[in-house]
Amino acid sequence: MATGGGSHSFREELRLFLESLCCDLCRFEHVATDHIEPEDVVIRQEVAVGPSAFADIQVTPKGTAPYFVEVDYFYTPERLIESLRRKYGEPNDATTAASKVVLVIDVNGRKDWTGLEARARSVLRPGLVLEVWDERRLDELVRRRFGVSLGSLEEHDRLELRTAVDRAKGRHAFGDDFSADALESTLLWHFGFWRLRQLREAGRKTARDILPSGLYPNVVVVTADLSGYTRFVRDTRDDNVVRRSLTAFASRTRYQIINAGGMLYQFLGDSVIAVFGIPEAAPDDAERGFACATALIDIGASVAIEWQRHIDQIQPSTGVHVAMATGDLQVIGLAPFSRAHVGVVGDAINLAARLCGVAQTHEIVVSNSLYGRLTDRAREGFLAMEPVEAKNLGSVRAWKLPPRAGPWS
Repeated sequence: MATGGGSHSFREELRLFLESLCCDLCRFEHVATDHIEPEDVVIRQEVAVGPSAFADIQVTPKGTAPYFVEVDYFYTPERLIESLRRKYGEPNDATTAASKVVLVIDVNGRKDWTGLEARARSVLRPGLVLEVWDERRLDELVRRRFGVSLGSLEEHDRLELRTAVDRAKGRHAFGDDFSADALESTLLWHFGFWRLRQLREAGRKTARDILPSGLYPNVVVVTADLSGYTRFVRDTRDDNVVRRSLTAFASRTRYQIINAGGMLYQFLGDSVIAVFGIPEAAPDDAERGFACATALIDIGASVAIEWQRHIDQIQPSTGVHVAMATGDLQVIGLAPFSRAHVGVVGDAINLAARLCGVAQTHEIVVSNSLYGRLTDRAREGFLAMEPVEAKNLGSVRAWKLPPRAGPWS
């Protein structure tokens, strides 16, 4: 597998591609070997595990201990050891329940890999096992689950692999007659493939039945916005860094939203909007939305801190601000009779945007009605705010969850 060359930007994007692949691979692997449903495998990216430290991926299969996955392709030996030690060298609340660390790494061409692997094992805290997925092991897993070879990871291989993964998701969602038409592909972008299967099994038999136009009551809206984005862009000389940072933010936030059972609505520049309760409401929509919001805090901080490492000027804000609101929303077709192109409108969208504007970095601000839907445990730490003047909506009551201690502290 010839992956040693390429620019720094290419290597960073390839790692991001491999992170996404490993998320999908872990889910399908547990479904096949543990005989559980895809939704029973909880996967998070960029999980805070220590000072200035974020785990690439945390996997928690139902009924078994969680574990972490680190994608460290192209890391120098020094960077690899430092990263593992920083994240997993000392026991802490974030990693104490974990059973192992899966290290996804390019071994071909490395000198004294045996010695480096021994060093990597030695820096992990006691009780934490190191499992290595080198090129051969990763290719074996990809072949078994998706029916294609990892190849050289050149462009044609990446496209073939992405198509194979999407085909596996589509078949789970829509059955063996999955055609990857515009509507099915759009739905797979907005929803988790297991969620689409749940909806079909609940009575929405065809793709056109999944997301019809209409009024959807009591929807939960979550929006997150990168703090200081304009200043970040202004102070970044390399446009590749801007593009790579936004790609990382979009890829990881989308995965988090659909992993939480939500619908990715859209990206607007450096912000993302998710909804919970479309096309079907559930009693725990607010709880799942809130869990998603807290995870987005970690993702935003990780992306911003990494972006900061590539520029000279110190940024006063490195993270995201998040808001939540609830209310009735209209799903509308953006073309006559279209189900593949839809929009979502309603006061809850506007209110979430206004509240996001008053949230500080690492804060979550929620509307009063959303706050009322949270459990007592989820409300812990929230503080009442002064009335917020929301354009076109008047003066509204809101609550904020101040930043917790984290890698950004």
